[in-house]
Amino acid sequence: MRKRRLRDLPPEALDGRRALVRVDFNEPLKDGRVADETRLKAALPTIEYLRDKGARVVLLSHLGRPKGPDPKLSLQLITRDLERLLGTPVEFIPDPHTGAAATRRLPRGGVALIENTRFWPGEEANDPTLAATFAALGDLYVNDAFGSAHRAHASTEAVAHLLKPAVAGFLMERELRYLGDALDQPRRPFLAVLGGAKISGKIDVIEALLPRVDQILIGGAMASTFFLAIGFGVGGSLVERDKEDLAKAILAKAGAKLILPRGAVVAPSLERAAERREVPSDRVPAGFAIFDIDETTRLDYRARIVGARTIFWNGPMGVFETPPFDAGTRSVADAMVEAGKRGAVTVVGGGDSAAAVAGLEDAFTHVSTGGGASLEFLEGKPLPGVAALEDA
Repeated sequence: MRKRRLRDLPPEALDGRRALVRVDFNEPLKDGRVADETRLKAALPTIEYLRDKGARVVLLSHLGRPKGPDPKLSLQLITRDLERLLGTPVEFIPDPHTGAAATRRLPRGGVALIENTRFWPGEEANDPTLAATFAALGDLYVNDAFGSAHRAHASTEAVAHLLKPAVAGFLMERELRYLGDALDQPRRPFLAVLGGAKISGKIDVIEALLPRVDQILIGGAMASTFFLAIGFGVGGSLVERDKEDLAKAILAKAGAKLILPRGAVVAPSLERAAERREVPSDRVPAGFAIFDIDETTRLDYRARIVGARTIFWNGPMGVFETPPFDAGTRSVADAMVEAGKRGAVTVVGGGDSAAAVAGLEDAFTHVSTGGGASLEFLEGKPLPGVAALEDA
């Protein structure tokens, strides 16, 4: 079901109006400053479009997982960075309950930022009273926070029923378009690359993708659980022993579509990386653990990726935060960039994968800002923050 978009609204519906925009400014902070501006920058097209049309822009976001007000997670900490990126002053509003008057005083094209939505009890409970408080801050609602769309919170779901029109911003529209098109009308071969630690977090994704894709390439620690299922020893590798039967069932159902690593980079521990070696998948020595895919697998996966026309990637191939065990993840990123140069549609599904391609975003067709949201969308689950928006 297509949703009404910001670009569908006539300019006169925006001029002088207060646009309440749910953005995703859940950025990592270091020493009280923004450590990664990816999400701030992703919100700029929507904010600048609204300013350009004379709207008064009121921004809502959460930051971290506070259990009530916490000065270390105040959105006031990102105000300076936001002002620099926008090139305009940003008025900080510390309390939404008393902020409506300040939003009305904003000049046309002015920007205000409301304090962390999770400071108020009721946000995560999708409380209608808090949603009404948020709704009083605007005259229309724009959801541009795809990364939070899989949660039914007061600022993402309940408010959209109270404030109309309720439309998708440019980032939300882009996310739905690329993730949706990749699923509905992929150019083939359509390949999924799935990594990460746990098979349990990806079961629904694997099952949803199997009928649609031509191949799924598996990496990360979840490969160990599949190895266990086919009778390989996995040494001291991270493995979900209670998911062995499930892995067997997936392998039986997937047949030749599911591609497992041919070999692994193993070491006694992350700290003993100097003792690492490459072994075939069925020869992991006792006392060693798998930390990455080996060179044979990297070359195999590269050939498959470069030959594909649509590629969706979620999850690292190894412990990419700890070099030299980042080689497999980097090789997937490089192969996807190469595939993109050859005309393939390349979509990176948020979370750790987005972190792994930081700085390379422009080389991909789309890098999702939502890890959990992109996976739930691929599983075919309705996203509450999207469902609540008006239909086109």
